[in-house]
Amino acid sequence: MAAATPSKFNSKSPTIRRILREAHELTTSPSPDYHAVPLETDLFEWHFTLRGPPKSPFESGVYHGRIVLPPSYPLRPPSFRFTTPSGRFETNREICLSISGHHEETWQPAWGIRTALVALRTFMETDVKGQLGGLEASEEARRTLAGESRAWRCGACCGGKNNAEILGECEERAREMGAAAGGGEGAAAGEEVKVPEELKMGWRDEMGGKKKGWEEVVEAADAESDRLAEGFVQTAPSAGSSSSVTGQQAAGASTAPPLPPSQLPVAAGPALQQVQRRPDEMSVWLDRLIVAVAVLLAAVVAKVML
Repeated sequence: MAAATPSKFNSKSPTIRRILREAHELTTSPSPDYHAVPLETDLFEWHFTLRGPPKSPFESGVYHGRIVLPPSYPLRPPSFRFTTPSGRFETNREICLSISGHHEETWQPAWGIRTALVALRTFMETDVKGQLGGLEASEEARRTLAGESRAWRCGACCGGKNNAEILGECEERAREMGAAAGGGEGAAAGEEVKVPEELKMGWRDEMGGKKKGWEEVVEAADAESDRLAEGFVQTAPSAGSSSSVTGQQAAGASTAPPLPPSQLPVAAGPALQQVQRRPDEMSVWLDRLIVAVAVLLAAVVAKVML
């Protein structure tokens, strides 16, 4: 499978530059244990071939799979799928690892495809324990699948070569580069990376019960917004409702006596102020009316006396 041509893509994008740099590094510093390149038509889809971990039921196997990079790579982690049956991972199903999209909180942008492949190869030896995409199988079944995996072919890459041929060419190239670099016969050209301690398997209960830190912050902010919005709805009456309440109070002021202070309804600021102002206004107008009536009576009495 040939690597993607740089001229086909926007090389100014930091993501594209990072992907092209990793593809070049894996090509110029190959490992005898794994091989990975992006598709010619899609830089964000890679196909990998890796050797099973030593001293395990997968030791004689050579396995093929896909890596899908997100548009924001390397800020977000890649996802992985095996296409070759192994008895360890379900085929064509996304694997839940701490280096995959299921566990973004443990991913670090400094890691790359090479680190992911080394970790993925190491994780094949671990127990399933309910892992998403994991598969339970006996050692005998896994050894049988390991033997069959060498002849497996991918129809989308590598020109129809089987897994053993792909990794054999990669191993030969690594040996030649190692010898040219003075490392001696069988030395690998690229220095093997170690699996970071932060990388581990992820389990279903971890996915369901433990939330990421940023998710907790977002949920807390949403809850606070909902609480404030609910309080706003309860305490801030609309203009239409305020005017209608004022009209009803004006229409029924002469017929309905004011309620005692102990029976006044508890309302928000504007409505409460209106309820409190009505008795004061009524008393002022009542005083004025009494004075006017008294003046009229005095005038009538004076006229009669005269």
